[in-house]
Amino acid sequence: MIVDSSVWIDYFNGVDGLETELLDKNLYRGDVELLDIILTEVLQGFKRNRDFQIAKTLLTKLHIYDVLGKEIAIQSAENFRMLGKQGITIRKNYRCNYCDILY
Repeated sequence: MIVDSSVWIDYFNGVDGLETELLDKNLYRGDVELLDIILTEVLQGFKRNRDFQIAKTLLTKLHIYDVLGKEIAIQSAENFRMLGKQGITIRKNYRCNYCDILY
């Protein structure tokens, strides 16, 4: 099962709902996997370093499918967080160099 970043964000924020309950049950069964781009989107939202490190440790125990590469995904999240702490807001994460599609 691959879960969208919005569900992960709700899950880490303690939001109760059908999606977060389903995620929790499938995590317990070991049936959840990640895309590295979802890893980036989820990790970049953590404000506190401690929470970021805990989430990174837990999420990287899951099987992660490479779209970007796990190291690039984590570094992108760290860069996003660092820039945010400096008051710089990044509006989009990825731009295709060959087209106008934003990811």
